[in-house]
Amino acid sequence: MVESLSMTDKCCELSVIVSHILLFIVSLGATKGTYQVNRGAAAGFLLQALTSVLRSAYCLFNPVGLNLEDLLPAASWIFTVIGLPLLAFGFHWLSGDHSTANTILGGGVLLAAGFEYFTEDGRTMMAYAVIATTSVSILIVSIFTGNAYGILGSMALSAAGLLSTVKTEALLVLRKEAALDCVLAAGTLAFQRSLKIQYLDFM
Repeated sequence: MVESLSMTDKCCELSVIVSHILLFIVSLGATKGTYQVNRGAAAGFLLQALTSVLRSAYCLFNPVGLNLEDLLPAASWIFTVIGLPLLAFGFHWLSGDHSTANTILGGGVLLAAGFEYFTEDGRTMMAYAVIATTSVSILIVSIFTGNAYGILGSMALSAAGLLSTVKTEALLVLRKEAALDCVLAAGTLAFQRSLKIQYLDFM
């Protein structure tokens, strides 16, 4: 889950900006790489790329007076409740479980429409629920299909969800935002590879 930032000095360190750009590049590459495999999953990767661009723009332009902070919670919400279900949609669709794929995606769309009706705590709880649902559903599909990359990707997504709850500004040698981006980038690469494998297996 992408966390919104409220303080420029916490956001605009070089390592954080670089990590945002890295996640954008990886996500955009995954979008291109999975477009012919499953366009639902590709759309999920694209939403992640766009969210990374917004976060980078906030870090770069907020100090000169262009305030994008109000857009970050909405962008985070859209990526979490639509982007992640789109990714799960791709896995279930490729495995032939179209009903589950449509159910997950439909639930994400309903949550996205309810953005204004949730409190901040409610949004956080629902975001964690979506992360857990997505990672577990992809993990189950990957286990039954023997897709090791899918298992790795779901573990990375779960780790990102757990790291976002850690009450610290730094993890190891990186700020938490940068560490989360790195974990998400690794998970994105694993998901991209796993979708291609699953596509070939079910052709």
